[in-house]
Amino acid sequence: MENTTQPKRRGRPPRQDRSPEQIKADLLRAGIETYTSQGFSATGLDAILRSVSVPKGSFYHYFASKEAYGLAVLQSYDAFFCHLLDKCLTNPARPALARLTDFAEEAKAGMARYHFERGCLVGNLGQEVTLLPAPFRERLEAVLTGWQRRLAQCLELAKTEGALAQSADTQELAAFFWIGWEGAVLRARLSRSAAPLDIFINGFMAGLPQSRS
Repeated sequence: MENTTQPKRRGRPPRQDRSPEQIKADLLRAGIETYTSQGFSATGLDAILRSVSVPKGSFYHYFASKEAYGLAVLQSYDAFFCHLLDKCLTNPARPALARLTDFAEEAKAGMARYHFERGCLVGNLGQEVTLLPAPFRERLEAVLTGWQRRLAQCLELAKTEGALAQSADTQELAAFFWIGWEGAVLRARLSRSAAPLDIFINGFMAGLPQSRS
């Protein structure tokens, strides 16, 4: 009797049961995973599409271009990161300055989870901004401004708690933090160690102007 059983195909089976919303979410997740560890400009779409079993033709149903996709990935990353910031920096159970160190600990754990191979998408894109389409520069600035605003609000609370000098410029301190933090993340990837993050956060906290009481 002839055997009509078809041999199983190797590799990941096609995902036919996903909704359009789930496919788009998978594409954005894969973009975050890829672009936090590799450069945007030098990375093609093919590997990303294979990782989520999406044909290239279908990709353009969700995104008009690689540029549009990159901006959407950045928006998705910003939403994720703002959720982390809000969880840490608005935690009513913790003093204001402790909330900042809580964020640093969460971020360190996140980098360690991926063996320090993934960095910050905003920092990664910022390093290649001269190679990116013009809309990226404006969007990256807007993202960083949003992060600075959240931190400045936390530092203002530290003033009311008496943990930070009333004369402290919280906007400037918040801007300084993110400039230094992005550098520390880069160094942590290079050394594959949390030590640069510890050095920066400890130095930042030690340098905050103290309230005179």
